[in-house]
Amino acid sequence: MLQNEICPRFEKAVNILSQRWTALLIYQMLDGHSRFGEIQAATGVSGKVLSDRLKSMEQEGLIKRDVIPETPVVIKYTLTDKGHSLEPVLKDIEKWSQDWIDSDNKVEA
Repeated sequence: MLQNEICPRFEKAVNILSQRWTALLIYQMLDGHSRFGEIQAATGVSGKVLSDRLKSMEQEGLIKRDVIPETPVVIKYTLTDKGHSLEPVLKDIEKWSQDWIDSDNKVEA
C-alpha cells in the first residue's frame, strides 16, 4: 500500500476516536467510571452530548450498557473487549501529551 493511500479501516478508526469526547470517555471508563453521573463528573461533558456519545459508542461495540433492575433503576456502562483494546493507544497518547504538550496546550516544537 502506498503511503498516500488511506486504509478504509484506519480512516473509520480515526473518525470514531475523533468524535468529540469519545476518546476521553473511553479513557475515563478505563479507570472504572461506569455510571452516567460518574462519567459526566469526571469529564464535564453535558448530559445530552454524553448520552449521544454513549449511544454511538454502544453502536460501535466499544461499550456495553447494563440495566440493573433496582429501585431506582441503575444503568452501568462497561467497556467491551473492543473498547478495552484501545487502552495502549490512549496510554501512548497520554505519554505523548506529557512529553510534547506544554501547560498552555501548545504543541512544543
